[in-house]
Amino acid sequence: MMKNAESYGQTIIETLRANAQEENRQPMENYMRNHFPFLGIKSPERKELWKEFFRINGKPELEWLEALAYFLYAQPEREFHYAALSMIDVHKKSLTIQHLPFLEKLITSNSWWDTIDHLAPHHVGTILLKDKKAVGSFPDNWINSPNFWLQRSAILYQLKYKKMTDEEKLFFYISSTKNSKEFFVQKAIGWALREYSKTSPKVVMDFIQKTDLAPLSRREGVKHMERQGLKVT
Repeated sequence: MMKNAESYGQTIIETLRANAQEENRQPMENYMRNHFPFLGIKSPERKELWKEFFRINGKPELEWLEALAYFLYAQPEREFHYAALSMIDVHKKSLTIQHLPFLEKLITSNSWWDTIDHLAPHHVGTILLKDKKAVGSFPDNWINSPNFWLQRSAILYQLKYKKMTDEEKLFFYISSTKNSKEFFVQKAIGWALREYSKTSPKVVMDFIQKTDLAPLSRREGVKHMERQGLKVT
């Protein structure tokens, strides 16, 4: 089994390049508005590749996970950035607050909604659910950042929390960014409200009714409640 980030990462590069699918490349690039070049390997195929890859090469070591992720993020094609997230997934339960600066760097590197929406709820959210004291040092700072991807991450890190959601914190973040003109912030607000409305519809309804949200945020936020027959005025 490989014992360092560079050799392991190089094997990932060779594996993905060997499985490139030219016919999918342009449609995938178009879907992501041509922000990144692609190899044309879709998500289901990548998942199957990793099963075989781990069987042959073993899983990455936690001690060099950060170096591996940075190595993969330095590659141009988007599939390598996805690969970094898949490698982090392997150690998701072992992530601690010490990994938050690393995750913050990934959030602000090669930033687009596809990677942010994995990093924030799956990785950052996992850490902060275990150790809430770090909220003050990271999401509380992110929500005031000029980087809207950090703002989006602060809004979305609790997306999977359900009954464990700190609604006071969620609503504070939303209130702090509700006047943002940035599409990805407005959309994140609506998504977070819609998801939490599945757990606490009355609380979310009350918040939406008394808060002057952007039309996009409100429209997205009420979708689930309206499907359930609830009227939000």
